[in-house]
Amino acid sequence: MKLSYIIFYLLAICISCSSPQPESTISLQGNWGFRIDSLDRGEQESWFTQSLEETVELPGSMATNGKGNDITLNTEWVGGVRDPNWYNDPNYAPYIDLDSIRFPFWLQPVKKYTGAAWYQKAVDIPEDWGDKEIFLHLERCHWESSVWVDDQKVGTQNSLSTAHIYPLTQYLSPGAHIITIRIDNRVKIDLGENSHSISDHTQSNWNGIVGDIYLESKPKVYFSDIQLYPDASTQSVTIRGKISGSSGQGTPMNISAQASGKNFQASLPEQSFEVNREGSETDFAFTYDLGQEAKLWDEFEPNVYQMSLSIENGDTLTEDFGFRDISFENRQLVINGRPSYLRGTLECAIFPETGYPAMDVEAWKKIFSTIQAYGLNHMRFHSWCPPEAAFEAADEMGVYLQAEAASWANQSTTLGDGKPVDQFIKEKSEHIVQEYGNHPSFMMMAYGNEPGGDNYPEFLAEYVNDWKAKDNRRIYTSASGWPAITENEFHVLPEPRIQAWGAELNSIINAQPPTTDYDFSDKMPDDTIAVVSHEIGQWCVYPDFKEIERYTGVLKARNFEIFRESLQAHGMGDLAEDFLIASGKLQALCYKADIEGALRTKNQAGFQLLDLHDFPGQGTALVGVLNPFWEEKGYITAEEYSRFSNTTVPLARLDKRIFVEGEKMEAAIEVAHFGKAALLNVTPNWTLKDTEGSTVAEGQLGQQNIALGNGIRLGDISHTFAQKNEARKVILEVSVDNFSNHWDLWVYPQTSANISTNAVRHASVLDTNTINYLQGGGKVLWSLGKGKVKAAMGGEVGVGFSSIFWNTAWTENQKPHTLGILCNPEHAALQQFPTEFHSNWQWWDAMSHSDVVNLNELSNDIQPIVRVIDDWVTNRSLGLIFEVRVGEGKLLISGVDLKNQLSERPEARQLLTSLMSYMESEDFKPSVSLSVEQVSGIMQ
Repeated sequence: MKLSYIIFYLLAICISCSSPQPESTISLQGNWGFRIDSLDRGEQESWFTQSLEETVELPGSMATNGKGNDITLNTEWVGGVRDPNWYNDPNYAPYIDLDSIRFPFWLQPVKKYTGAAWYQKAVDIPEDWGDKEIFLHLERCHWESSVWVDDQKVGTQNSLSTAHIYPLTQYLSPGAHIITIRIDNRVKIDLGENSHSISDHTQSNWNGIVGDIYLESKPKVYFSDIQLYPDASTQSVTIRGKISGSSGQGTPMNISAQASGKNFQASLPEQSFEVNREGSETDFAFTYDLGQEAKLWDEFEPNVYQMSLSIENGDTLTEDFGFRDISFENRQLVINGRPSYLRGTLECAIFPETGYPAMDVEAWKKIFSTIQAYGLNHMRFHSWCPPEAAFEAADEMGVYLQAEAASWANQSTTLGDGKPVDQFIKEKSEHIVQEYGNHPSFMMMAYGNEPGGDNYPEFLAEYVNDWKAKDNRRIYTSASGWPAITENEFHVLPEPRIQAWGAELNSIINAQPPTTDYDFSDKMPDDTIAVVSHEIGQWCVYPDFKEIERYTGVLKARNFEIFRESLQAHGMGDLAEDFLIASGKLQALCYKADIEGALRTKNQAGFQLLDLHDFPGQGTALVGVLNPFWEEKGYITAEEYSRFSNTTVPLARLDKRIFVEGEKMEAAIEVAHFGKAALLNVTPNWTLKDTEGSTVAEGQLGQQNIALGNGIRLGDISHTFAQKNEARKVILEVSVDNFSNHWDLWVYPQTSANISTNAVRHASVLDTNTINYLQGGGKVLWSLGKGKVKAAMGGEVGVGFSSIFWNTAWTENQKPHTLGILCNPEHAALQQFPTEFHSNWQWWDAMSHSDVVNLNELSNDIQPIVRVIDDWVTNRSLGLIFEVRVGEGKLLISGVDLKNQLSERPEARQLLTSLMSYMESEDFKPSVSLSVEQVSGIMQ
C-alpha cells in the first residue's frame, strides 16, 4: 500500500473517532479527493490505492469545481455541428480570436472535459451497522460510474436517469474505509449525439455527481422495490413489492401498511399482511383498502397520499402516490372523468448556472409555478428524464409530466437494429418506472424523440405494448414526433401546427392572408387515437444582450457576445433593445396564432410548445418568451400570455382581419374550456373598441351553460364598419366568465384619395425618363416587390411575415430570415397607415409582397422609415421603406410592391396613400444622397 494512501487511510480513522454518525444514513456530500484521468491510466495504476491530491466539492461537476480544459478550436463536443469549419464563415470569422474561442452555436462552458475522472472520500462505518445491509447511493452521475472500497472493485453502472446504487455490505465493516469512484462521461452507448441527456447543446456533457450522495444502512430484511397501483373506483391501492435480504427465509413475515395525506389531513387505517419468505428475494402483492372515498389527484386538486410500509422487526419505507384515472373519448384525453387538454412546454435540460439539472424541489416548484402562470399544465422532458425532485414538485403542484428514456435517435443512430441503444432503452425505462413510477405527476412516457432507421416502428410497437401490459398507471406513446402507430395510446405529431420544418414561406402563417378560422382537423391521422401536437411554435426573437451578464455560472453566452459585436460592426448597436422588443411582439403574436389554432381543433388532446423559454443550443434557438432562466424579457407578461393559453380560452373564427369601410365583420365565437367544471349560467359578451379604448360596438351571446371541451359554439356576432374615410385599428374582445381574449382588426377606406398625384411619380423601374425626372428635382416613389432586388443588395434575404423558425444556422437557412419590422409609428410617412413600432397583422401583405434592401451596401447613414430586423447571425441593416436624395430629386424606395393587384390589397392601397401624402408634404426631406449608379444597382 502506497504511503500517500496510508496517510489518507489514517486520516479516515481519525475522522471515525471524532465524527458522530446518523442512524441510517451517512451523507457523503462535501470535500472529495480528485484526479483527472485523461490517459485512462487510473485503473491500471491502481489510483484507488492512492490519495488523490486535488479536491472538489460534491454534489457538483468538474465544471462547477473549475476543473477541465479551456475551450479551443479543437474542443470535441457532444452534439452535431452543422458546419465544422464555422470559424471561416464570414458571419463569424471577424469575431473569432483563435486564442480565446467563442463558440457561436450554444452556450459555452468555462471548462470542458470528456473522459474519466476519479473522486475519493474517507468514511467511517458505525459499529451498529455491523449487522446491516449497506448501500451507496449516487444520484445523477454522468454517466458511467465504477466504485472501489479500499482496494476492492465493487462494480460499474451506466445510467443517465436514475441513481447508481451499489450494495456494499461485504466491503464495509465497521471502521474506516476509503471509497473511490471513477466517473466517465464519454459516450459508451450511442443514444444520438443530440440527445439532451448527454448533449453539449443544452445542459452540457458534464462529469460528476450532482444529486444526493450517501451511504444507507438497512435491516437484513428490507424492501428492495415498492410499486403502488391506486384505484379510485375501488378506493384501494394494490401494493406490489419485493423483499430482499439474507435472513428470515422460509418464515412468514408481517408487513404493515398505512396511508396518510401528504398535503392534506386524512385519518386512514393501518392494515397488516403476511408474506412467506421463500428465498433471498420474495415478490409480494396485496391490496390496501382506503376505507373512505379517495381524494383525486389532478391539476386542480393535486392530492398527494403517502404509503408507509414496515416489515415486522425490519425495514420501513414511505412512498408518495395519488389517485387518478386516465382514459380517452373521441380522441380527447379524460382525466378523472373530466375532458382535459395538455397545454405543455418542453424542458430540454437547460440549466445555465450549473450546466446540469436542478436537483432540489424548490427549484422545480419555481419552474412549474412559472409555466402555470403562463396557462400551462404540462411539461415534456425532451430525450431525458428529470430527477426525483421534479416529480415531487409536480406532484404537489398538479403538473402533468412526460418522461423519456434518454435518447434521440436519427438516421445514423437507429433503433430496432440490435444495437446497444435498444437494450439501453428497455433497461433504463424499467429503472425510470421503478424509481419514479409511484408519482402521480408521471403521467406519460415515450422512448424519446424523433426516431430513425428502418426498423424503429416494430421496435417501438413492442416497447409500447410491453409497457401497456406491465403498468397501467400512465399512458404511453412510441416517440415524440413519430411514428403514429396503432399501438400508441396517444400520438405526438408535428403536422398540427402553422409552420413545419421545410415549409419556409409556404406555411399557414406566411402563405395565407390573416385569418383566425383555421384549425388542424385535416392534419389528423386516419385513426382515432388522441393527438398532441409536437413542438409547436419554434418562433424566434432577437437576442437580449442584457442577458449576457446574467450568466454567472459555468455556461457563458459567448454566442451572444459574437452577435452583439456583429450588430455593432453593422452600425446598429444602439438598436439592440428595440430589435428585442419589436421582434418579441411578433414572436408573441406567432405563438398566439399557433396555440389558438390548436385550441380550435375539435378534440385535439393538447400541444407541446418548443418552447416557453429559450433553447440556447442547436445554433442558438431563441424561441422563448422567457430566457433560459425562466425570466420575462420585457415584451409579454404571464397575464397577457395566459389570455390565449389557459384552462378557458374564448376564440373567434374570423375569415379575415382586414376590412374596408361599409364591410361587415362576421365572427363565429367559440370557447375551449377545460376547467375544473362546466360553466353554468354564464353570459359571454363581446366588444369592439378603438385604440383609445372607446367602444365601437358591443353585445352579449345569451346566458348559457358551457360544458368541458373545445369547439363549443357560443354564438355569432356581426358589425358593419361605418364610413368614416379613416384608416383605423379596432380590437375585438370576447369574455367568458372571468376569461377574455382579443384580436386586432384593421378598417380602411374603400378608396384611397391620394394614390394618383401629379406631384409624385410612382415607378416600378428606374428607366431613363424616371432617372432624368428625379435628377431634375422630381419626387419618385419606387415600388419594388418580391424577387426584384439583387441578391447582393438584399434579394438573398427571405422575407416573410412570421418570425424565424427555429434558427437559420440549424435549418440550413430556411426562410423566413427576418424578425419583423421596426418603425416609428409617429413618422409622418405612416400617419395614414396606423401601426405600432412592431409587426402586426396589417403588415402581412407588405411582408408577403416585398424584398428588402441591404442598406450596408448603400450607406450606413440611411435611417429607414420602416426597417426589417435581420437574423442575429448576419445583422444586415435592412430597409423596407427608406428615402434618399438623388441629384436634385427626392426618392422614396419601397421594398413593398405598391403597384400590382391593389384592388385586392386594401393594406397596400392604404400604405401607398400614406406614403404619397407624406411625399407631397414639407416633411419629405431626405438627408442622405446616393448616386444614380448606387440606386440603379439595387434592382436585378
